[in-house]
Amino acid sequence: MYQESLSLSTVKSLRQQVYDFLREEMNSGRILPGSFLNLNEMSHHLGISKTPLRDALLHLEVEGFVTIFPRRGIMVNLLSLEKIRNIYEIIGALEAQVVAALSGRFGEADVDDMDALNEGMRRALDEDDFNLYYEKNLAFHDTYLNKTENEDLLKTVQTLKERLYDFPRKKGFVKEWEVRSTGEHADIIARLRRGDFASASDYIRDVHWSFQVQERYIRRYYFLQNGEGERGEDLR
Repeated sequence: MYQESLSLSTVKSLRQQVYDFLREEMNSGRILPGSFLNLNEMSHHLGISKTPLRDALLHLEVEGFVTIFPRRGIMVNLLSLEKIRNIYEIIGALEAQVVAALSGRFGEADVDDMDALNEGMRRALDEDDFNLYYEKNLAFHDTYLNKTENEDLLKTVQTLKERLYDFPRKKGFVKEWEVRSTGEHADIIARLRRGDFASASDYIRDVHWSFQVQERYIRRYYFLQNGEGERGEDLR
């Protein structure tokens, strides 16, 4: 289940290296949601003591990736429809808050950057290059997110997006949804270009990151494309 070895670095702490290693195992799908991890087995396999491993797992638990059950082991959390709903609500609120406060700190050049990134997303879709699409999508949102000095907000948004996208990273995508998303981006760009930050903020929260608006695509992306069926029917 795990890679053969953990390469040690003189720059990062052992705890951080273990954390990064486990995140990579999760993102790659070598450790799957719903599985249980055995602390003794992992410690032996990686050739390290339990202390940095336990510290890394506590970090992952705080971020919502795992749940530690005393005397039972560590469960890698499933991404349920209810959890996705909660994540969408939080990200929407936080991104909207940043955009609402952009006045005086966001100029035409920033909007041009977003426009270019959105066009790059469209080209990536034409080429069925989801990795490039994903990269430019994050950069699109980071254009305004990086204007805030609230480091805790940025870390929260980053972690929640990693829960959505990298747990593990899915191979395919729902192209109809991604095309729609670039259209929503264009709407956000238009509002920002005319300096209507309040309207852009509302749109990001109430449309772009609205679980209700995006639900049919969310179900297809996270559940139906894997043949799992529409889990969480009672969560409407």
